[in-house]
Amino acid sequence: MSSAVVTDPAQLPVVFQDALNSGDVDAVLALFAPGAAMRTVSGELVTGPGALRAEIGGTVAARGRLTNVQRHTLVGAGTALLVTDWTLEIDTPTGDRISPTGTTANIARQDPSDGGWRFALLNPLGTA
Repeated sequence: MSSAVVTDPAQLPVVFQDALNSGDVDAVLALFAPGAAMRTVSGELVTGPGALRAEIGGTVAARGRLTNVQRHTLVGAGTALLVTDWTLEIDTPTGDRISPTGTTANIARQDPSDGGWRFALLNPLGTA
């Protein structure tokens, strides 16, 4: 698992993008706080380490290519709201390449043990 610590919450979406695009599932999972949840593009809520690993692994296997553009970052006491525009190019089971897009409002928490920021909730609902 990656040991990189993200010290600026505004960088979290780009670090996530880079880890996913490199196919490094462990580095992506290291960006989730304990108990984190992720909503999929289709609207399903994924929780727990095993389910997150399966979802991220499936995205990597489908040649997922993510582009994140950070629009707004609001930081409070150990919590941040990250508003991000995203595009995900991905192969469908039928072999088509699709590019769903959207704007997400993610929640990140700062870990008091290392000061690093990690996602508590990824919420990438958008348009297909």
